[in-house]
Amino acid sequence: MAKKRALNRIKRPAENRRQLVVFPEFAEDSEKRPPEFSLRYLQKSYCISCCQRDEKAGLVDKLHRLSQITWLEIKSTGRHQLGCEKISREAIKAPIPRHITEDVDFLAFRFHEMKPMVGYRRDSTFFIVWLDRDFTLYKHD
Repeated sequence: MAKKRALNRIKRPAENRRQLVVFPEFAEDSEKRPPEFSLRYLQKSYCISCCQRDEKAGLVDKLHRLSQITWLEIKSTGRHQLGCEKISREAIKAPIPRHITEDVDFLAFRFHEMKPMVGYRRDSTFFIVWLDRDFTLYKHD
């Protein structure tokens, strides 16, 4: 009997009372939104597990700083600050994952001590593919 009373005390949520979180900025053009970051396609030979503690901290700090500004602002900022630069596909020395088609442009952001994180953008999401902590992914000028 005690179990039955306990079950009666728990209120069941109303089926139609479900509310979704709505983010107004996602209705805008992706250029006017801050970047979102994905590590989904990060390659094993250039991944976070290869990084030192200070490099990991630098990466997180950079991702946080970039997430506070829009893609338009990023494009108008210097490549060695919060901006980015294009990296040609031919310059990449590591194998390129199969899902990345020929028309994809690679971008590099600098994270710790000018080390590049290289990936590609789809809408407002930046997919990080390589963390070039030892500057071996492509020829650096």
